[in-house]
Amino acid sequence: MSAWRPSSCSGQGGQCVEVAVTSDNVGVRDSKDREAGFFTATGSQWSAFLDAVKTSRFD
Repeated sequence: MSAWRPSSCSGQGGQCVEVAVTSDNVGVRDSKDREAGFFTATGSQWSAFLDAVKTSRFD
C-alpha cells in the first residue's frame, strides 16, 4: 500500500489509524505501530463496515 494518511478521526498527535486507498482496496494500520502490518478490505466491505459503525452496530 502507498499514500498512507491519518484517519479523519485521528487526534492532533496522529495516535489512531492510518488509511490508504487504492483502486481495489482500503488498507488500515495502527499509526503507533506501523511495522506491525495492516489489513485490507474491498471497497464494498469497507462501505459495509462504515455503515455498521455509523448506525452504532458495534456499540
